[in-house]
Amino acid sequence: MKNYILEYYEKIQDGSITAGKWIKLWYSHIIKGLQEQAFFYDEKKAARAINYIERFCHHVKGRSDLLKLELWQKAFISVIFGIIDKNGLRQFHEVLLFVSRKQGKTLLAAGIAKYMAYCDDEYGAEIYFIAPKLDQADICYSAVKKMVEQVPALSSITKSRKNDLYIAQSNSFFKKIAFNEKKADGFNPHLTVADEIESWNGRKGLKQYEVMKSGMGARKQPMLLSLSTAGYENDGPYDELMKRATRLLLGNDNSKKETHLAPFIYMIDDESKWNDINELAKAMPNLGVSVSVDYILDEIVIAEQSLSKRAEFKTKYCNIKQNNSQAWLESRHIEVCFRQQKHLVEFKNCYCVGGIDLSQTTDLTACCIVIEKDGELNVFVQFFMPKEKLEIAIARDNIPYDVYVQQGVLKLSGENYVDYHDCERWFYDLINKFKIYPLKVGYDRYSAQYLVQNMKAAGFHMDDCYQGENMTPVLKEAEGLIKDGSFNFGKNNLMKICLANSGVKMNSETNRMRLIKLGPNERIDGTAALIDALAVRQKFYAEIGRQLKNAG
Repeated sequence: MKNYILEYYEKIQDGSITAGKWIKLWYSHIIKGLQEQAFFYDEKKAARAINYIERFCHHVKGRSDLLKLELWQKAFISVIFGIIDKNGLRQFHEVLLFVSRKQGKTLLAAGIAKYMAYCDDEYGAEIYFIAPKLDQADICYSAVKKMVEQVPALSSITKSRKNDLYIAQSNSFFKKIAFNEKKADGFNPHLTVADEIESWNGRKGLKQYEVMKSGMGARKQPMLLSLSTAGYENDGPYDELMKRATRLLLGNDNSKKETHLAPFIYMIDDESKWNDINELAKAMPNLGVSVSVDYILDEIVIAEQSLSKRAEFKTKYCNIKQNNSQAWLESRHIEVCFRQQKHLVEFKNCYCVGGIDLSQTTDLTACCIVIEKDGELNVFVQFFMPKEKLEIAIARDNIPYDVYVQQGVLKLSGENYVDYHDCERWFYDLINKFKIYPLKVGYDRYSAQYLVQNMKAAGFHMDDCYQGENMTPVLKEAEGLIKDGSFNFGKNNLMKICLANSGVKMNSETNRMRLIKLGPNERIDGTAALIDALAVRQKFYAEIGRQLKNAG
């Protein structure tokens, strides 16, 4: 028996298979997990699923011969059916296959559904095909139905009823359904195929996804298989899954919650090469198989002549969402920037830039300075939180804020609201106690105006920094500096959490981005303060850059 995971990984590593960033990171994650025995590989279980699909699943449109899986598909099947936990059960319950158009994902999903119904030893298996509209859900459902009809031994034990396909001997069924907000329970899926999940709109889509996910709780080894090509819907399950997946792949899943998520994200890395057939291979693992190179070259010619066609091409063939939310920084790059702890007293008579991110409600606030010295950017971040919110925040965020209070990186300020005068005093102390001089201080325009006015009156040069797509150059510079290890954040682990929680929302049309948080309760206040400081550093560098070197 072959280990298709290892074969695929090795061919990616030696360059004989072209793969994008996210696929490289995912298979590296799998190999590392196997080496560390976080999970295990059962070749027999993987081979059983592969052999079944290739022996009993047929094409259903234009041809009717048996499916022949490519190496990337065999590796995919091997991961989702062959990777097991210590109890011998499948490790991954949420599976994402995000890949460009015409890559055979619907047929592959139909084969998986058929295998899980007839060969997965699950009595009373409920298999759902779900989409916003019934005709969308019908695409994969009809493929399964046709596949069953092509195998007499299976069609003889399968009854086509009005609303489903029923297998009496195992009391199992296949069923297509559309969204139904009123029906929030009653599902007990062994497998849910969530087709074209990018089209699942916002609140309704998120709710339906959670309904199907929570319904799997009674099953031993269920699967929620999400299929999609990039699209245009914002703030739905596609965006949430992308944020979760990229955070896992970048190594920033600090809480290690995502042990059952398996993301296979095929997309191009460099959008400027959208018309390069070699770059496109990263989004099209079936290029030359289910879609010809000549066909794609013809589509490129059309896209080059029209901006609207180009936008559609990037979305559907490059698999780049027009507004794509994803994790931002790799954990290995972040870790390098947290090293020797330095102290403010070491920077007497130094110049710096500052940034302030004030909580808009009653939560975390961050003040930051960046001091350049001997080629290193030393970052000091002081956090503030109301006293009465400490215990609530610890329970809500699962972050040991009390420990950070003891370490001094977090100060309790005010009772139920942060006393912004404490932020002022922190900057005054820089000058009066440590002889450190902030030349410019960036602040978000939503900051408390009295704070800004007071600091201006005290002689600080304050600058309004709107945190939108205008920050693209600053975010790109920050990312490069972090990758180069140019920052030193000392031992401020609360700042490390902020960086790990930070994501970006990409605008594919403009190639611009803005800072976002990866979840509703994630803290990125320290990152926002840092970006404000770097914004004024970049904006006024011609004026103050020489002083900021602190070379005298």
